[in-house]
Amino acid sequence: MDDIFGIPAPLLFGQLLLGLINGAFYAMLSLGLAVIFGLLNIVNMAHGAQFMMGAFAAWMLLAWGGIGYWWALLLAPIIVGITGVILEKLFISRLYKLDHLYGLLLTFGLALIIEGVFRNEFGSSGLPYRIPPELSGAWDLGFMFMPVYRGWVVVAALILCLTTWLVIEKTRLGAYLRAATENAALVQAFGVNVPRMVTLTYGAGVALAAVGGVLAAPIYSVNPQMGSNLIIVVFAVVVIGGMGSILGSILTGFALGIVEGLTKVFWPEASATVIFVIMAIVLLARPAGLFGRA
Repeated sequence: MDDIFGIPAPLLFGQLLLGLINGAFYAMLSLGLAVIFGLLNIVNMAHGAQFMMGAFAAWMLLAWGGIGYWWALLLAPIIVGITGVILEKLFISRLYKLDHLYGLLLTFGLALIIEGVFRNEFGSSGLPYRIPPELSGAWDLGFMFMPVYRGWVVVAALILCLTTWLVIEKTRLGAYLRAATENAALVQAFGVNVPRMVTLTYGAGVALAAVGGVLAAPIYSVNPQMGSNLIIVVFAVVVIGGMGSILGSILTGFALGIVEGLTKVFWPEASATVIFVIMAIVLLARPAGLFGRA
């Protein structure tokens, strides 16, 4: 295929694919953050560490138990989600009536502790996790070869994000969750156990991060820093989309991944900062974010 805008087509489409994959992880992580903040009003700085825990859970299931990728996609989020429930019960539940800053500081401290424990136990060089045989190889699209696993990651992220959005926006459970953020006492009066629902919501948000970690394990090496490398960008994505906006997090995550990929082609020097520049512009124009409410 000929050049496009003076750029070789394989390079352009390759960066678009890379941006779409990064956008899939941005969307999954920002989705979990948006669920936790939108429904619990907690800024969860431990989200990147919980993403990393998902990848390590998949690695440990395979290395220590011989449990492969497909079962890890189910079991790792449950395991990490249970740890999230424990953290919520022991620490985070005490902060709901306090300023957001306290939750941010607590979860930031938890993230440092979790990352330190894993670094002390496994080192920081990274551990390999193989792609499942069913998803190995590549598709010949004519203008480029697309690895099957990377295509699967994009599809899985879309399914996960849309399913979560539908559950929160279109089901009775989602209605209870949204109502509890506005008037917990009223929802409790209808016989709903609000504290339990809040705890399970936090666990579900953590489980979403863990799913992203399992999907990321075969692409990136499994290492304690893999979450901290992403979380700052993901927070920018959440701010741009609107804090607490589920749909905003999904759309903004994928869109900014693509923008970042295109920037690497046309202006590589700006690729590391383009998302933060967009965040600054959005905050000046719409402080609540593109899809957020003031």
